Amino acid sequence: MDCETGKVLWKTPNPNKWTMTHSSVMPMEFNGKKMFVYCGGDNSKGGVVGVSADDGSVLWETTEWRLRTNVPSPLPVSDGRIFLSAGYNKGSMMIKLVEENGTIKVNPLFKLEQKVFGAEQQTPIFYQGYIYGVRLDNQLVCLDLDGNVVWSSTSSSKFGKGPYMIADGLIYIMDDSGVLSIVEATSSAFKPLAKARVLDGIESWGPMAMVSGRLIVRDLKRMVCLDIAER
Repeated sequence: MDCETGKVLWKTPNPNKWTMTHSSVMPMEFNGKKMFVYCGGDNSKGGVVGVSADDGSVLWETTEWRLRTNVPSPLPVSDGRIFLSAGYNKGSMMIKLVEENGTIKVNPLFKLEQKVFGAEQQTPIFYQGYIYGVRLDNQLVCLDLDGNVVWSSTSSSKFGKGPYMIADGLIYIMDDSGVLSIVEATSSAFKPLAKARVLDGIESWGPMAMVSGRLIVRDLKRMVCLDIAER
């Protein structure tokens, strides 16, 4: 859609009647082709699709990954790989795009059980060659790109369904109760640095926003702006 005029520039066909999910559309580029990737549908019909950013035409799709409640967005990592994750005992999956004679095909690389990793609500983060996210047992986990758990925060440090982000080598992560933690974004080990209660903790699930040394966080009833600038 043209943001200035509201004119629809293109529309992707949906002949299989995939329904909408909670997942957001994710932009990525593969072999010079700009595209948007989306997880749609439900348990019976659905999957993952990549459409051209130029005209909305379907470049590829797969039904290897489908479920009724898909919340995290697809996560492009590197070399045409896309990490998919969900709760509800779905776990996670890595797929890889391969182009042959102008046609893009999808190869599943591995699947992980929920107990290994499955993000129920927030989209994992790809940072310096590793994937960071919170799985269903509420532990913060670092994965390598082969699906191996490099470290987890253990049962003594749990975070729930709250948001997280990485900035300046630090993971900012909110738990369900409104406690904000700062963890070093490193694959070497789980290294918590600080934490403080900043909200009352009524569904502290909304995404964070950061700009100019300010961090905005919110729960169901309040929004606060925190000064996190280096002194």
